[in-house]
Amino acid sequence: MKLYSINTGYFKLDGGAMFGVVPKSIWNKLNPADANNMCNWALRSLLIEDGNKLILVDNGMGDKQDAKFFGHYYLHGDDTLDQSLAKYGFSKDDITDVFLTHLHFDHCGGSIVRDGDKLIPAFKNATYWSNKNHWNWAVHPNDREKASFLKENILPIEQSGQLKFLAVQQNELGSGMPLTLNSTPFGAAFSFYTVNGHTDAMMLPVVQYKEKTIVYMADLLPSAAHMPLPYVMGYDMFPLTTLYEKKAFLSDALDKDYILFFEHDPANECCNLQMTDKGIRPRDIFMLEDI
Repeated sequence: MKLYSINTGYFKLDGGAMFGVVPKSIWNKLNPADANNMCNWALRSLLIEDGNKLILVDNGMGDKQDAKFFGHYYLHGDDTLDQSLAKYGFSKDDITDVFLTHLHFDHCGGSIVRDGDKLIPAFKNATYWSNKNHWNWAVHPNDREKASFLKENILPIEQSGQLKFLAVQQNELGSGMPLTLNSTPFGAAFSFYTVNGHTDAMMLPVVQYKEKTIVYMADLLPSAAHMPLPYVMGYDMFPLTTLYEKKAFLSDALDKDYILFFEHDPANECCNLQMTDKGIRPRDIFMLEDI
């Protein structure tokens, strides 16, 4: 097995929304905002090469939206999905499986491309993986979250016939209870957690690699700066659930010496953990390729 970090660009989001109840006087030291209160964030996917499988976890926001859309989110930087795949000798046609942690536009927008008047899968040879709970949540969105679930990113996946669902188990969150680990068709080296605070049934891939356990954090911990328990995004549907999930996950991750891989952290790609007098915090910060 080989793992590759796939950068698809950077975008901007409001700092207050990203850090929730945390005051700007604190979070601005962690990710300084521009004059419009916007902070820079990464769009970092994970590519897993395992035998004849080439699995892509998330794929950024894509480039098919109009100028008004990108005027809100400021997609920028020199990295693109195609260029990052090519860096390792791959193209979109080589991808066998696309694992979507959830269907917010900044995680699945690269799934679908425009071909004239048509919307078609960007990965024509791939199976797209979601789960029924989250899929139903996304295609029948609540009023608060529907701006993140764009039908042009989602419905063409199902229409293509390339969509499959993974079975998920519900967590039993309680004092000291870890999150529930779910299996995949990809073998014992690839499993996932589901969490429900950010959005319903978001999936966090767990990969066994070089005798280490690497967890792709998606939006449970979008950056290393979000590790303190109260640092919960304003975008989260159920903030208290996120807090309980973070607490359960971080305790388990510290005990098992997990490596965390951050999707949105603009500066920090991976870390392991340590206990401090302020709680669980990053110990070492490093790149995926250094593992």
